[in-house]
Amino acid sequence: MSVPVPPADELSQLLETWLPGQRWFAGKGRALQVAGVHRLGTLTERPYPSSVWLVRVRYADGGTEVYQVPLVARPEPTDSLTHVLVGVTDVAGRPLVWWYDALHDKEVTDAWLRHIEAEREDTALSFRRGPGVDTLPLSSPSLVLTAEQSNTSLVFGDVAILKVFRRVAPGVNPDIEVHEALGRLPGGGRHIARLFGHVAARWDTEDGRWAEGSLAMLQEFLRTASDGWDLAKISVRDLYAEGDLHPEEVGGDFAGEAYRLGVATAEIHADLARALPTAVLDRDDVARLAEAMRCRLDSAVSSVPELAEHAPRLRATYDALEKHEASIPVQRIHGDYHLGQVLRTSRRWVVLDFEGEPAKPLAERVALDSPLRDVAGMVRSFEYAARHLLADYPYEPQLTRRADEWAVRNRSAFCDGYAEVTGHDPREDSLLLRAYETDKAVYEAVYEARNRPSWLAIPLASLARLTEGATG
Repeated sequence: MSVPVPPADELSQLLETWLPGQRWFAGKGRALQVAGVHRLGTLTERPYPSSVWLVRVRYADGGTEVYQVPLVARPEPTDSLTHVLVGVTDVAGRPLVWWYDALHDKEVTDAWLRHIEAEREDTALSFRRGPGVDTLPLSSPSLVLTAEQSNTSLVFGDVAILKVFRRVAPGVNPDIEVHEALGRLPGGGRHIARLFGHVAARWDTEDGRWAEGSLAMLQEFLRTASDGWDLAKISVRDLYAEGDLHPEEVGGDFAGEAYRLGVATAEIHADLARALPTAVLDRDDVARLAEAMRCRLDSAVSSVPELAEHAPRLRATYDALEKHEASIPVQRIHGDYHLGQVLRTSRRWVVLDFEGEPAKPLAERVALDSPLRDVAGMVRSFEYAARHLLADYPYEPQLTRRADEWAVRNRSAFCDGYAEVTGHDPREDSLLLRAYETDKAVYEAVYEARNRPSWLAIPLASLARLTEGATG
C-alpha cells in the first residue's frame, strides 16, 4: 500500500468534524472551518503509510491556529484504533482508506525514534538527537499517556517519552529551548530530565512566507518518579484522617519535601539566569505589568460576578504595584509552575514542561518575568492541594482550619528552601508576591467558574485572604 494523498477538501471535512472532540484542541465551543491541510512528509511506508499533516483552523469569531495531526492510512477498520478514527475516504477511485491518529498506532510510532536516531533531514522535516545521545529504545512499544491536555505524549519502554506538540507556531518551543540551554550548563541538568532529541518542521504560512517551528521533543522518562500533586494529596489525606493532630504531627507531613522543592526551584531559576537572557524592569515596565493585571481582573469580573466584592482591593494592590520603587530583576522562568509540573525521584525534584501556559502566544511564553511569578504559582498550588478534597462537600470548620494550617506550613517551608539558595526570602517583597498570587487566583476563578463550579470557592477564599486589609 503506497502512501495515499486524499483530496484536500475531503480530508478537511473529516478533520473539521473530528478536531473539536479532541482533548488537546483549544478551540472547543467556537465555530470553525478547516482552512487548509498540508502534508509535511512521510513517517512510514510499511507496515502502514503514515505522515505528518498541518491543519490550519480559522474561527468565525476571528483568528487562526495551526495544529499537527499525524495520520496513518489503513486499508480496513482496526478495532484497537476505533477511538481515534478520523474518517474514511475513497482516494482517487481506489478502495476505501481508514484514517486514524497515527500517534495511537503502535505499529508506526517507532518511526519518530528511528528518524531522531538517524537525524533525518529533508525539505520539511528535521530530526535531531540530543547532545551525547547515541542510541534510543527503538524496539520498545509506545503507550499514549491519557492525562495530557494540550499535547500528546508517548512513553517508549519506560525509558523515553515523546511529547508531540499539537498546536504549532513559528519558533523554537520553549520546552526544547530551555532543556537545550540548561543541558549545556555545567551542573545545569540536575533538576530536569535529559533531552534525547527533538523534531522541527518548515512550512508555508498564509501570507506565503516560510516558517519553522517545533513538532516534538524526546526526553528521559523517569519511570519510578512520583508526581508532586499526588504526593501532596496523600499528605493532605493523612492529615484529615488523624483527628486533631497538626500537620507537623502527622506521619505524612509534606513540609520537608516542600522545603526541598523550594531549594530545587531556586536552583532552576539560578540556572535559567545563567543560561538565558536577564533584564531589570524600569518604571514604565512595572506600570505595564500592573495595567495587564488590572485588565485581566476587569475581564474576569465580567464573567465571574463573585469576583466583584474583591475587585476594589485587588485594584488597590495593582495600583500599589505600579508605584513599586525597588528594581525588579526579570529572566526566563517556568511560567506555568505548580505541583503537577514536578516529579520526585529517589534523589531529587525534577521540573517538567517549560512551555509556559500553552494558550498564550509564543512571544508571551518566552518573555522575561520575575521568578516570583513561579513562586506564586507554586504557593497557589499548595492552597489547592490543601482544599481540593473539601470542594465538593458542605463547609466543615475544623477541616477548613486544618487545610489552612497545611497550606501555611508548606508555603512557608517552600519559601524557606528558596531563600536558603538565593539568600533572599521571596516573602520580603510582599507586594510583588501578592500581586502575582492574586493575578493567578483571578485566572483560577475564571477557569473554575467555566469548568468546575464547585471548586470556585478555592480561589475566592484565597482572594479574601490575600486582599484582607490590602491597600498597597
